[in-house]
Amino acid sequence: MQRKRWIWEFLKTYAVLVIGYGGFYLLRTNFKSAQPFLVEQVGLTTTQLGAIGFGFSLTYGFGGLILGFLIDGRNTKKIVSALLIGSGVISVLIGLTLALVHSPYGWMILLWSLNGLVQAPGGPCCNSTMNRWTPRRLRGRFIGWWNASHNLGAIIAGALALWGANTLFHGSVVGMFVVPAAVAIPIGVWGYVYGKDDPCELGWNTPEEIFGEPLSKADVVTEDVPKGRILMDYVVKNPAVWFLCIANVAAYSVRIGIDNWNVLYTHDVLKFSDYVAVNSTIGLEVGGLAGSLLWGYASDKMGGRRALAAAIGIGLVIIPIWMYSQATTPALVYVSLFLIGFLIFGPVTLIGICVIGFAPKTATVVVNAVPRAFGYVFGDSMAKVLLGRIADPTKDGVHVLGHTLHGWGSTFTVLIVSAIVGLACLVVVAVLEERVIRSDRAFAQKDES
Repeated sequence: MQRKRWIWEFLKTYAVLVIGYGGFYLLRTNFKSAQPFLVEQVGLTTTQLGAIGFGFSLTYGFGGLILGFLIDGRNTKKIVSALLIGSGVISVLIGLTLALVHSPYGWMILLWSLNGLVQAPGGPCCNSTMNRWTPRRLRGRFIGWWNASHNLGAIIAGALALWGANTLFHGSVVGMFVVPAAVAIPIGVWGYVYGKDDPCELGWNTPEEIFGEPLSKADVVTEDVPKGRILMDYVVKNPAVWFLCIANVAAYSVRIGIDNWNVLYTHDVLKFSDYVAVNSTIGLEVGGLAGSLLWGYASDKMGGRRALAAAIGIGLVIIPIWMYSQATTPALVYVSLFLIGFLIFGPVTLIGICVIGFAPKTATVVVNAVPRAFGYVFGDSMAKVLLGRIADPTKDGVHVLGHTLHGWGSTFTVLIVSAIVGLACLVVVAVLEERVIRSDRAFAQKDES
């Protein structure tokens, strides 16, 4: 009976996670769309906009670690919805600040940083709820499909913010923060009351028992273990988590490095038209969307071997990076970017799925937040700051071990080296992951006997 009803009950919760996480991007990507208007109407400089954005990155990167420890073991579906409501309230406060404060720069840093803190646990919380609802053989596809919600939210965000400003606020940038909040807050209220966080709320068995899978050894042996001890044993002292952190930095360096600089490169270096350069991002996003949808499913078909699937993706991405560095036509640029997006979004998605397999479900939020923090802070910084310095023709490049990295050719070298480092780390994790899979199987057989 539970197996028959499982998909319907799970899809209720899944809808909350997909729509709710997409809602976060309505309240995040709107800032990018609002930047030209913040310069024109408010008088903020590009340097000030960069500082505001950095405040978000800092609190978003590390907020998940701090809040994740407090959140783990609680109703993360309701917490996701509450965080979305909180982010919406902050966005309304930003709108009011822009409308009422003459020099809002300091308030913008404070409020946008606070928004990063509130949004930080959103992804790990979604992973926690999906982890408690899905058996291992279905987990990859559902988390992978959920991951596409941020692409969809980002696509809608700019159009919604601009429509709201022009239609309801006479073109004022205030509407680009208030209108997305007016959409997101009701989503958060709906998500708070709709669906269940865990099958046990329905009086059901665990998903592993429902689908006849062996229980995770970590879940069984930590039932009565304090949260601090779980954090120390399964996160801090777990080499797989730290190898995944390095792999995530490498994957983010490739993903953000291409995403952040591809328009500038195709326009200034390849001398393509504005239209071709701007639309080159579509190839990367479409490839990324396809990768998010397919790589999780592929890892399910590989018996839950997420690290192995991620290693294949990050190893193969070296080929289209090289193709992109040699491209001279728009067609080859589009194809290369599609392949890069398809291959690198796989590892980015799978690393998040893989890491939760090394810890009990009561530590899902914090263990998922660790590689996310490293990827977002260090990988993002490397992709934007380091690659920008290397490519900048007005600077003298970066000196590493007696070698000077300077020019666009060197940026591609850094991206390829990053992929190689990520591949090496994921191969190590694949071996550790195989041990966990076999240990769980042996533990289940021993328990049955």
